[in-house]
Amino acid sequence: MNRIGIVILNWNGKKLLEQFLPSVVAHSEREWADVIVADNASTDDSIAFLAEEYPDLQVIQLDKNYGFAEGYNRALNQLSHTYFVLLNSDVEVTQNWLDPIYHQFEKDLSIAAAQPQIKAFHNKTKFEHAGASGGFIDYLGYPFCRGRILDQIETDTSQYKSATDIFWASGASLFIRADIYKKTGGLDGDFFAHMEEIDLCWRIKNQGYRIIVEPKSTVYHVGGATLPYNSPNKLFLNFRNNLFMLHKNLPGNKFYSILLQRMILDGIAAIKFLLSGEFLNFRAVFKAHLSYYSMLPKMRQKRKHLVPLVIKKEHKEMYKSSIMFDFYLKKKKEFSDITF
Repeated sequence: MNRIGIVILNWNGKKLLEQFLPSVVAHSEREWADVIVADNASTDDSIAFLAEEYPDLQVIQLDKNYGFAEGYNRALNQLSHTYFVLLNSDVEVTQNWLDPIYHQFEKDLSIAAAQPQIKAFHNKTKFEHAGASGGFIDYLGYPFCRGRILDQIETDTSQYKSATDIFWASGASLFIRADIYKKTGGLDGDFFAHMEEIDLCWRIKNQGYRIIVEPKSTVYHVGGATLPYNSPNKLFLNFRNNLFMLHKNLPGNKFYSILLQRMILDGIAAIKFLLSGEFLNFRAVFKAHLSYYSMLPKMRQKRKHLVPLVIKKEHKEMYKSSIMFDFYLKKKKEFSDITF
């Protein structure tokens, strides 16, 4: 078994495999790396395509569509590599993309997870929404990136060329130590998809480990290939899963105050959608809260399990102000405008 397992989760993504798998295979041929496709019970011709075009590639066939989070958990539990790379099926990798992060892991045991610099496949001068050059959150749990704040995406002018500590690494191309992935419970299957990697990274950081971005490694991500960015279902998952994440990971002294603030802000967002005639988005926020309330007993149990494991409660990569306030009122549109 090689040291790195690059795992692509697929669901009815034959066209994406045809387009992007060649770059992964071509640029991951190392004596210490395996490319693996985990299939979430696709009903298209994905499996037949892999058998014909990549007969030597390992394929893990799951019995149903478990979503992003649980699909990865079930696949990775079958592997025994030292490091995992969770790679979206709509990512084009570049030559030597593995090496810089692999060397960071090898020389520093405190680094538990990492991501490459992620740029937009359709405009390769721009950063990509899902990760850019490293992920952060503000004190209310709103995520943003070095190179992307809300929907404002920066052009890459080498302004973020240094490796640095971040709060979360993007699930589009997530490098992680296999033992830590399994020890921390992996991705939370109740999330199904969206923000599950931020939740995982928060748990990892609470246990005292570091997460970094290494811009010497670059990949290009389409983004929204399986679920469009403007989808009400995506909005539902983002609102609900953000509440899940906060409930599980907030420090005790901030738990109630921050959850209350988020409830109010979510309510304002829902009213704004309604007044703008975006009824499907209004309903998505409403459904997200109903789903969160229905899951409260389970979230309480998860928090009860996680709290005793916390070693580090404060993180310098968490922005202590409101990114929403800074973006809309102070007009801070770029990461360099923000002072941590």
